[in-house]
Amino acid sequence: MDGTKIKLLIADDEDHIRNGIKTYIELNSKQIHKIYTASNGSEALEKIFKYKPDIMLIDVQMPYKNGLTVMKEANEAGICPKTIILSGYDEFTYAQQAIRYGAHDYLLKPCRSTEILEKVEKLIKTNDNQDDEPIEAKEDKHNNLLVSMATDYINEHYMEGLSLTKVAEKVGVTPGYLTTLFAQTVGCGFIDYLNKIRVERACNYLHDGQLKIYEVAYKVGFKDEKYFTRVFKKIKNDSPSEYRKNVIK
Repeated sequence: MDGTKIKLLIADDEDHIRNGIKTYIELNSKQIHKIYTASNGSEALEKIFKYKPDIMLIDVQMPYKNGLTVMKEANEAGICPKTIILSGYDEFTYAQQAIRYGAHDYLLKPCRSTEILEKVEKLIKTNDNQDDEPIEAKEDKHNNLLVSMATDYINEHYMEGLSLTKVAEKVGVTPGYLTTLFAQTVGCGFIDYLNKIRVERACNYLHDGQLKIYEVAYKVGFKDEKYFTRVFKKIKNDSPSEYRKNVIK
């Protein structure tokens, strides 16, 4: 892609989001030559056929045709732009399917315009020669996106009764495959990652000093205070009560 002549399509049915993104990118990017907008899937597809944008930001849930249908039909016609999906937390399965359709990245709503512009410019910078990449490299990018989706979901829902099976289902892969991806990409297992997030959140409550230890444990998703204490000490080398004393004194 020639960074001085990039055409961007923003497809979102919420006017303030669509127009806000457009205005921000127009004011802050020198790499985007032209920006088109669409308020529904049918309009998005029409503008893809008419203007052939290089990059598309598209919401998953839109009237008439959803983001997946737009990608599918554009792919069948051989003119699907490089796509960044905008997805809510309850649409992870859709986002995972979009990646299978060839989406290059995704953003979880709500997201800041700065994040969106960073994703767009990163796509311009790093994907000029993507079609020439080895299959292994494309698979690695796909797997990294799946892990990012899983970790984002964990970070948002850590206080709930999360399990490997539930998160894998949200991302759209088998528990065994997600376990493998965690080991390869994150460097630890699912439970270790979840516990690390929960302990970090627990530290915030312990700094505050308002809650009892068992209340902190329940707040961050542990159902057993003794297990919480064991996990906390393993990660922080102090028990929760010792940690609180050290940060409050």
